Amino acid sequence: MLEGPKVSQNELAKRFGVSQPQICRIIKNKERILSEWHRNGDPERKRKREGKDAALEAALLRWVEGARATDVPGSASLLQLKAKHLTGALGRPDTEPGTGWLARFEARHDLAFKKPPAENGDAEQPTAEHWAGTVLPGLLCTYLPSEIYVCGETGVLLPAGSPGKGESAGNRLTLLLCANADGSEKAPLWVVGENPQPRCLRGINLGQMPWSYRAGSLAGLSASLFTEWLREFNEGMQRQGKSILLLLTKHEAHPYLQLSNIRMVFIPPATTLAQPLDRGIAGDLKGHYRRRLLRWLSVERGAGQPTLLDVLHMLAQSWGDVRPALITSCFRAAGFSPDTGTEAPALARAPGLLSQERLERDGDPADAEVGGDEGTAEGEDTGEVMAVQPCPSEREVWGSLATLRRYLECRATSPDPFRAFYEMEDAVHVVA
Repeated sequence: MLEGPKVSQNELAKRFGVSQPQICRIIKNKERILSEWHRNGDPERKRKREGKDAALEAALLRWVEGARATDVPGSASLLQLKAKHLTGALGRPDTEPGTGWLARFEARHDLAFKKPPAENGDAEQPTAEHWAGTVLPGLLCTYLPSEIYVCGETGVLLPAGSPGKGESAGNRLTLLLCANADGSEKAPLWVVGENPQPRCLRGINLGQMPWSYRAGSLAGLSASLFTEWLREFNEGMQRQGKSILLLLTKHEAHPYLQLSNIRMVFIPPATTLAQPLDRGIAGDLKGHYRRRLLRWLSVERGAGQPTLLDVLHMLAQSWGDVRPALITSCFRAAGFSPDTGTEAPALARAPGLLSQERLERDGDPADAEVGGDEGTAEGEDTGEVMAVQPCPSEREVWGSLATLRRYLECRATSPDPFRAFYEMEDAVHVVA
């Protein structure tokens, strides 16, 4: 309108229902207003709205633009996590951006976090075919099998009525699994539940457990939790002096991070079904967990259902039961190994369970025990009175093991004693 036939300011004021001085100020600041309008993320916005912290918004917007320029997958949860980090870096630790502030920030700058098209992939694999035929073989030749890791999530169910679940907590746990191609290293198990403060975990030295427990919404893995795990995993690689390749699916809960000892490469969505974890690793862990759970329930312990703490130990034992040979077979079957083959992985039999063939070959352990006792009794000197320590009952044995485990939970200075305890517990189950 200002570029057309000349119209008086009074005429414009009457037409738009504003005052003549307001029209005068608009004409005077025409260039600045048009420049800000072009920079505005929402062209339909009529009012100029700015956040209370201009420095934080500018830093966060620069990060968003840099992430999009490098095709890093973004999400609202990742944006909130980055905003919290920036408030600390800017010297405002007491200021925590809430969901309302982030929603207004996204609206002001027209930010919409959508999943990228499946054919775009990321910078290293534009298509699934190119990734599988060119990128993956190159990566397998660059790294040793012990330096190629895959991580992902799977879910397990808590037994119904288990103590420690909480009144509003669900009956599901999310497990974060990570292992390398030759099966020589499995990262300690990360478990995400819904109960933030389980009563059964009070008084335990959680930092020295062979597992880690975190609370998440609906027992799901969030971007902030994954970032925490990723930084801890990177620190572990630093201590080992090891640089590795980490393959993972592209998901909003998997933010991309520049790390010193970990190179992250996202697997295209079209190849997610061929991951080694889905080829038998996660299924083998769940099989061991089910068998251990059934074995726990079959033993008369006088404690009802297992607690969340019992389940966490069972899951750590089950993760340890997954054999390196099976992990290698799953990597090979998924095509994540230089010597790719089609060998199907076989599920391992849980330790401590006697097969029918072994029972037929060795006989009933109870019968063998009775026979041994009779042989000893025949050789005893009946004329000498001796104090014989009675054999503990199974209930007493399980109680002693529970007491020992509790002592380790409170006093252990590393996860190593638990590995020896798990082996001893399995040996006791075989005898029983």
